[in-house]
Amino acid sequence: MEMVRSAIKLFLLLLSLGYMMLWFMMPTKLYFEHWLPKIRAKTKSIYFGQQGSTMLICTFPILFIATLGCIYLHLGKKHGDHNVEGVQTSKLKQPVMVKGPLGIVSWMELSFLTMFVVLLAWSTTSYLNGMFTHIDQMASRSGLLVWEAKLEMSGLTLGLVGNICLAFLFFPVTRGSSVLRLFGLSSEASIKYHIWVRHIAMTIFTAHGLCYFVFWAKTEQLSQVLKWGKIEVSNMAGEIGFVCGLGMWATSLPQIRRKMFELFYYTHHLYILFIVFFVFHVGFSYACIVLPGFYLFLIDRCLRFLQSQQRVSLVAARILPCQTVELNFCKSPEVNHSPTSIIFVNVPAISKLQWHPFTITSNSNMDTDKLSIVVKSEGRWSSDLYQKLSSPLPMDGFQVSIEGPYGPPASTHLLRHDTLVLLSGGSGITPFISIIRELLFKASSGGSTRIPHVLLICAFKKSIDLAMLELILPVSGTTVDISCLQLQIEAYVTREKGADENNHKTLQTVCFKPNAIDAPVSAILGPNSWLCLGLIISSSFLMFLLLIAILSRYHNSNMVYASSATAGFNMLFMCIAIAMTANATFLWNKKQNRKRLRQIRNMDTPPVWFNNGDRELESLPYQSLLQATNVHYGERPDLKKILFERKESSVGVIASGPREMRQEVAAICSSGLADNLQFKSISFTW
Repeated sequence: MEMVRSAIKLFLLLLSLGYMMLWFMMPTKLYFEHWLPKIRAKTKSIYFGQQGSTMLICTFPILFIATLGCIYLHLGKKHGDHNVEGVQTSKLKQPVMVKGPLGIVSWMELSFLTMFVVLLAWSTTSYLNGMFTHIDQMASRSGLLVWEAKLEMSGLTLGLVGNICLAFLFFPVTRGSSVLRLFGLSSEASIKYHIWVRHIAMTIFTAHGLCYFVFWAKTEQLSQVLKWGKIEVSNMAGEIGFVCGLGMWATSLPQIRRKMFELFYYTHHLYILFIVFFVFHVGFSYACIVLPGFYLFLIDRCLRFLQSQQRVSLVAARILPCQTVELNFCKSPEVNHSPTSIIFVNVPAISKLQWHPFTITSNSNMDTDKLSIVVKSEGRWSSDLYQKLSSPLPMDGFQVSIEGPYGPPASTHLLRHDTLVLLSGGSGITPFISIIRELLFKASSGGSTRIPHVLLICAFKKSIDLAMLELILPVSGTTVDISCLQLQIEAYVTREKGADENNHKTLQTVCFKPNAIDAPVSAILGPNSWLCLGLIISSSFLMFLLLIAILSRYHNSNMVYASSATAGFNMLFMCIAIAMTANATFLWNKKQNRKRLRQIRNMDTPPVWFNNGDRELESLPYQSLLQATNVHYGERPDLKKILFERKESSVGVIASGPREMRQEVAAICSSGLADNLQFKSISFTW
């Protein structure tokens, strides 16, 4: 089976290289004057028209890669994918830039960004070179000055180059994408690519619009601003889409997003209008160039919507004295998530529209029927949640919906180090809880697997925040000896000189009786999720092709319908095809889940893992945790000293918390003074 996966992987690599070569060839005369005419001549059909060739060379390859990638990932999941990250790959993930507008950037990320910028630069120069070759004759025929003709062609070039950005814009935000997983990326790790491409795209589109506005003003054609051509480019549609893009761009700036997250969140839904009016602007045939990324995003968004409509079973909440709450959901045993995975949570009692990401702290091996997250009261939404759960008023139930889980493909990279140094600040400790529990499970399972020594450096503002360390322990009912893991915890309380004798509050547990309509957290597409996703991608695209073939065959599109009407019908057909196939697959899996989880759904009482929770304080695991913990008051950790003292041959350094702390750790690891430090950053904000 490994040979089959290797063959598929090689084939996918060749397809990906061919797709990238296509982008480099598009701006050339060879492509426009020789390749494209031949392709159109051979693919000309009464069923698809001119858009058929564009879909064949631009849309089909990526959707085929995504479908075949689903098969590859399914085989890896079924037979075990134990690929360990190589030394060269780990070096590429080391930080090369620490501060600046791009934030912490690794060699690999910088390489991808550089290749993308090279593609844009090559496309710009190639387009301009081709258009300016006969610019004098064109200006003479059009009655324009040469500089005016050059300005118009420059605006067109910027639009074409901006579309390249748009083609790659949606890949990083497709959370359940097989394409991302094939490249070893998670949706959280690839968000920065989306941010970079967004800035580049909107800068180029702004210049594109300015060129045309100046051109129209100089040539007395300002009436073009309101033009909505029947079969030509619709200027007004482009302007409406651009305004929507500007709104998203402005509210996504860090200064606005971090202070007014709700404004950013709601404004970002303008992406629907942005794409719709973009298609109206350029026509559906040309929009097929940028269709693959959005098509996969639309499938992912549809599946996320279906999952979000299901209420999940919240069985208990543990209230910590440090304004923190741990939510515990009942989950299906088939749901497996790797350490540092996240879920998106919606609580309608607080906001019906807001979804917030949180790191999963439970371990799918150790907690087979439970999924936990930790929420620190730091904003309006989290504060409201804490107040509702800590209220003395009795609560029969608490309605919650989730999306996910999403996370990295595996945890094997943790095991190749001799030592793991986990550096956290405040609530940044939450990803490390899942890492420690994963290593604790592997250590207690025995076997020949070498488990690294773990050094946890955590900084808190007040001593009351030390209560978060108790969450490292598995809940009662889990028989795991924490002493089998070489764990050392150095906790720093920065704003107090000593222990506060008044802080003697203990954990409180609030249990909820499951509602009849609540369901355990389940995989949206069941245990064979990758196969189901591949089925949705392929079947929806075939249905989409069938619908547009019927339209093109019986209605000679541009003769009967305007190009904008044709674009509208095609977008409608795409949504119908995706909605029908996604819903059918989702409902079938939901029926299968109902059969598998009937016993869990009929629970009348919370699971055993919450009974007698107060006994943890006297248990052996709790005493082992106390022995492994040293608390330092009134000081901050000397990160440079701590890291440079590690002399092991391979030290994995993971930083989670405030940006300044992560940048400091990245600077130390990339200084070149210690070759054994391998850095990774976990960020809650972008």
